[in-house]
Amino acid sequence: MKSWADQPPAGPSVCPRHPDREAYVKCQRCGRPTCPECQRPAAVGIQCVDCVNESARAHPTARTIFGGRVTDGRPIVTYTIIGICVAVYLLQRVDPSITDRFAFLPALGWTEPWRFITAAFLHSPSTYFHVLINMFALWSLGTYLEPLLGKARFAALYLISGVGGQVSVALLAGSPSIASLNEGLDQGWLTAVVGASGAIFGVFGALLVLNRHLGRSSSALYLTLAINAAFGFLYPGISWQAHLGGFVTGIGCAAAIVFFRRQGVRHLVWAALGGVLALLVVVALAKYLSLPEAVRLIDSSSFS
Repeated sequence: MKSWADQPPAGPSVCPRHPDREAYVKCQRCGRPTCPECQRPAAVGIQCVDCVNESARAHPTARTIFGGRVTDGRPIVTYTIIGICVAVYLLQRVDPSITDRFAFLPALGWTEPWRFITAAFLHSPSTYFHVLINMFALWSLGTYLEPLLGKARFAALYLISGVGGQVSVALLAGSPSIASLNEGLDQGWLTAVVGASGAIFGVFGALLVLNRHLGRSSSALYLTLAINAAFGFLYPGISWQAHLGGFVTGIGCAAAIVFFRRQGVRHLVWAALGGVLALLVVVALAKYLSLPEAVRLIDSSSFS
């Protein structure tokens, strides 16, 4: 009889997915060796990637009626947008040229189209009130709506509504010519717009649509919306045009989300949101192409 000392040493364990790699850890679920690349942390120990994928197929993640993950937790997108807006506001206070470079100015929308997006993260550097009231509104709405929609849909809603607000500003800024601008007319075309208000009004509009679909009352929301809308008409320097455009865009985005809320067609919501954004682009292009070339091709050097 051979003793244990006479037995040949066992070969090293190898990963089933990567046979060329030694594996010193076993999956807690199936017991197979698992290399570092295939390891996934579990509640206890490590599971292999195959077991994790099998578990995901067998137990799909619970979602809200509009596609948000029930386990998404904190509204990270809302907090991130607030953090970006506050950080940018502080930079604006230090370097006023940031406002000039990234605010939305209808006259520069054709030559510097990024302003359609960047303006939604800027605020008036001359007062704390503007950024504080907008960030409070975003926090109030986002902490409720983001878990309902999910992070990606909420981020898309905010950004598309922000673009919608700037498109509305350009659309309602008149139809200027070089002559009218030289005569001091159509000054809305030369007026800079900053603020998250357009995007926030889009969130307002979306929430009205989603609450109606859920059968929830929006009575308090109507009052808040009316008060905020009134500010745009009663106080100078507030762009009601951006509020209106963001609000209408938010309603459009929410309608797309509601229409494609069912499990079998939920993936089509992204095509629908892309369609809303594409429509905004077409409207903006039509507006600029309807203007004289000399007006359309104004660049930032004209304002320096």
